[in-house]
Amino acid sequence: MTDIVKLILAGDPYAVENFYHEYSPGILNYLKRKLPRDDDAKEILNDVFLEAIEGLPALGDQMKLTPWLYQIAHNKMVNYYRKKKIKSLFFSQFPYLQIVAHEIHQPEFQMERREIILRMQIALEKLSLKYRQILHMHYIDDLPVKIISVKLNLSFKATESRLFRARQQFIKYYAGT
Repeated sequence: MTDIVKLILAGDPYAVENFYHEYSPGILNYLKRKLPRDDDAKEILNDVFLEAIEGLPALGDQMKLTPWLYQIAHNKMVNYYRKKKIKSLFFSQFPYLQIVAHEIHQPEFQMERREIILRMQIALEKLSLKYRQILHMHYIDDLPVKIISVKLNLSFKATESRLFRARQQFIKYYAGT
């Protein structure tokens, strides 16, 4: 375990800042190379360090800090792309507006669009209130997980877990309609 980790675990308020300043430039460069927008990289960087600080007590002496941080960053980046894919597939109707105008007016397209919206509504209605709420906050209101966790008075990990379970339930119900 590094000295900086020991200081953070001992409650030194300056250690967290030093930890961030020491490791964030490398992680940020990694994320900028992997993500389309710098703003997304910066937001994910913050999420990486929130998760890292929360997970430091579980970090064993045998684990290397830097690879662990990069693994968190990688996982956050994968979640970012997964979220974007799910959002475009299941929650956003806007991609339909990007289709060439003549295709939008074809009857087959209108039928398919109505069917997808109806299936989405049915799937959402089958979800519990807490799952509908978190999906709405994340995908419709476009709130990051850390903000949702504050609004729902949950830990960051509990919020991520609830969001994951809500997505899984939605996909299950959507596929079953």
